Amino acid sequence: MVGRASRMLFIDNLRWTAILLVISMHAADTYSPLGNWYFGDKRPLSPPELLLFAAWQMYLQAFFMGLLFFIAGLFVPASFARKGAARFVRERAIRLGLPVLFYMFVLGPLTEYFVAHSRTSTRPTSFAQEWIKHIRNGEFLQENGPLWFCLALLIFSLVYAGTRVWTGNAGGSEGEQGPPGTGKLIGFALAMAALTFAIRLARPGPVLNMHLGDFPQYILLFSAGIAAANQGWLPRLPYATGVRWVAATVAGGLVAWLAIIEKGGALVGQGRAYSGGWHWQSAAMNVWEAFTCSSVCLGLIVLYRAHFDRQGRWSRFLSANAFAVYVFHPPIVIATARLLLGAAWDPNLKFALLTAIGAAASFVLSALVFRRIPLLRAIL
Repeated sequence: MVGRASRMLFIDNLRWTAILLVISMHAADTYSPLGNWYFGDKRPLSPPELLLFAAWQMYLQAFFMGLLFFIAGLFVPASFARKGAARFVRERAIRLGLPVLFYMFVLGPLTEYFVAHSRTSTRPTSFAQEWIKHIRNGEFLQENGPLWFCLALLIFSLVYAGTRVWTGNAGGSEGEQGPPGTGKLIGFALAMAALTFAIRLARPGPVLNMHLGDFPQYILLFSAGIAAANQGWLPRLPYATGVRWVAATVAGGLVAWLAIIEKGGALVGQGRAYSGGWHWQSAAMNVWEAFTCSSVCLGLIVLYRAHFDRQGRWSRFLSANAFAVYVFHPPIVIATARLLLGAAWDPNLKFALLTAIGAAASFVLSALVFRRIPLLRAIL
């Protein structure tokens, strides 16, 4: 079953869908007061406008990166079994580590200086001077942009390889087992909520641009991907169960989210209690995030498996360029946002346009430019 995951086209389709959602999140960050992004085109929002941004961003944040970690975990056991520990670690270091270094030392500084104009100097300086300062003051350690995902995935992969070697489990496969039932899914979500609440009690800051308060979800989803591959339950997840879970999130989950933000004071500027500490708002939001993550990931898996387990020309194009788009979309989205800067349009409309134009331009440039450059092609 480990090898079969590589032939599941719906997983490839899920991956590029999630990367489109990443672009959408960064487009929303451009106009919403809730996000943190290189470049902002922000103005005071009406309550309905703010609510739309909040709903979109918080729902996405609840599941989309966890889904990418789950997908990554699916392919780890087969890769390790095929390559062995040394080759697995070496190839992961190249495949994941080199893009991180490229972004930290090349693409990130170029984006900040020439596109976002977000450099921190108080007086104009040259790019070379900014780049040297970027290295000398250690800023590069926190400036890996969206490539924090690759860094985290590299760390997870190294821990996995080390565990396999330490335990002497060369095969890694646990044999086919039945997919998790409702009880296990609920337990999984509750464990995610509890661990997230515990980590966020300390309100940890970012480490190498990785927000530790989100990592219980990422670790659990990565581990779930490994378990799904080893136990062979991904193709046997009941369709009806997944649909029920995602339907409950769309209906009841939205009502619960509205109640949490209204009763907890988020609409009147009391948002700090949601980000951590001994607050019921933090606990409630952690539970909401965990169940949203579990249900949306499960629902998307069964829906894509049933209805999108095939690829035509366009879906193959999107799959082939998805990783390059993930790496290169920041300067493209920022440049597009600058083109839209003078338009006095509704911010929700500008967000939708920025998402569409930024995504289309990112895929086209990835296919026609970035993946045709020899040195880049080796890591993309």
